[in-house]
Amino acid sequence: MTSSDNTLKQEFIYFCESLFTRGYAVGGAGNISLRLSNGDILTTPTGSSLGRLEIDQLSVVTIDGEHLSGDRPSKEIEFHLAIYRKKPACGAIVHLHCTALTAVSCLKNLDYSNALQAVTPYYIMRVGQLPVVPYYKPGDPRIAEELAALAPNNDAFLLANHGPVVCGKSIADAVDNAEELEESAKLAMMLTGHDVRYLTDAEQEELHKMRK
Repeated sequence: MTSSDNTLKQEFIYFCESLFTRGYAVGGAGNISLRLSNGDILTTPTGSSLGRLEIDQLSVVTIDGEHLSGDRPSKEIEFHLAIYRKKPACGAIVHLHCTALTAVSCLKNLDYSNALQAVTPYYIMRVGQLPVVPYYKPGDPRIAEELAALAPNNDAFLLANHGPVVCGKSIADAVDNAEELEESAKLAMMLTGHDVRYLTDAEQEELHKMRK
């Protein structure tokens, strides 16, 4: 392991603990991964709590899913790998069961092309849109297939009755994107039943041009 990868692992644990401490993750729910300098993937072990991770526990797998070191990876690593293969610019992926986004994922009649309408510019600037993957049980290979198809043109996804999957150029970027998306979901739930001014198509187009 290079000194650069050791730094990435320490940063990885820092952000996992931060998400847990601030209530974005509970118990052993959710999993996070990042791409190491050699192309291998660092990920949280199966059943692990984001708030109680040690460097030696962290799983490392190849892009083809071969387990190289650390504890056994989550069964959901397959959908992480599917995204990395289709999205070369993706440096990290955050999958959470955070409350507001999971609540949105359980709603009937979602627009599967984009689950959240834009009420703030930051939703557009961070993730752009939020396509929905139909419900499959956790670990079902069809989740990876659906995400692989969506990955080239999207940075965030909502698994029906499950939760969000969010990409970023780095672990810090992925976490920031996930947090902004969760706040957008909170606003959507708070504004239900109100007369909302959504951003117009022209306003959204202008913001898409500003995306990082």
